Amino acid sequence: MNMYRAQIILEKKQHELLSRIAREEGKSISETVRDLLELALRERRRHQMELAAQALLEDYHSDPELTAFTALDGEDVQEAA
Repeated sequence: MNMYRAQIILEKKQHELLSRIAREEGKSISETVRDLLELALRERRRHQMELAAQALLEDYHSDPELTAFTALDGEDVQEAA
């Protein structure tokens, strides 16, 4: 995994909380920041996908072409053939 050095400026309270979390988990502050950032990015992606799904939901319910094969859901391919 390639690593890049980044410098960030934290508020005093943020640094204190981050240091406490790192200490409790037996990790470095850098590793803790990476872990928390990964969680935030994963949650952001999930939220974006949820918004995209919501935007398409009306089309799914109103466009018969999008639901044409719903009756086949759950059938084996060989049974449908």
